[in-house]
Amino acid sequence: MKTIILAGGFGSRMREETEYKPKPMVEIGNKPILWHIMMNYNYQKHKDFIVCMGYKKELIIEYFLNFNSLGDDIQVKLGNNNEVNFFDNKKELKDVNVILSDTGLKTNTGERIRRVKKHFSEGEKFMMTYGDGLSDVNIDKLISFHESHEGIATFTATKPESRFGVIQTDDNNLVTSFDEKGQIENRINCGFMILDYEVFDYIEENDNFEQQTLKKIAYDKKLYAFNHDGYFQPMDTYREYKYLNSLWEENKAPWKIWND
Repeated sequence: MKTIILAGGFGSRMREETEYKPKPMVEIGNKPILWHIMMNYNYQKHKDFIVCMGYKKELIIEYFLNFNSLGDDIQVKLGNNNEVNFFDNKKELKDVNVILSDTGLKTNTGERIRRVKKHFSEGEKFMMTYGDGLSDVNIDKLISFHESHEGIATFTATKPESRFGVIQTDDNNLVTSFDEKGQIENRINCGFMILDYEVFDYIEENDNFEQQTLKKIAYDKKLYAFNHDGYFQPMDTYREYKYLNSLWEENKAPWKIWND
């Protein structure tokens, strides 16, 4: 099953990192967050990706074209036909297929998905997620849930941590507990979707996938949510970028389900 990764946005809330690179190329532990997302899917035996590019697409293209050269040592034998040997030939993302698709600079999410329709056969199911969110979602369980209902779209729903302190008070408004972070009760869409080919019929030109396409599917009672109570963390702000890097550096990254 192919996986679409939306990687074309501007990342305007993280200008400290995204002024010169697209947000999916912002690094966590010296690796782009896009790499972390792909490693997660790859570990769960999903190896076919379509990366929907936009803002500063050339940096994503360069990364994959030069992927093998990012190891430690390279030997180059100069001559009429240069010969290159990679001593630290990467074991990661082996046998992975990546389609890098230019889906436009200011394109909405639904339109980005619509523009890669040509890479799917009629009736083919596929996955989709965002290029800035990390999770430990069990993909096999997600697929099984999708196949258990009669809908055409399933998104993963989680309870995010609040960015604000959470308090509890008694009847006199005396604070009885104060937590620096708490969980929001309502679930949110965190990506990690399974979509039937029929979803393309709901995407109109330059649709916002979340605010327009999914609402139309929900109106027709064909949209389901897969509840995930494990880890999820977006990288929407510079603070979240620093937080994710600290988890990685301390070997406490919950999204790292693969072995080195």
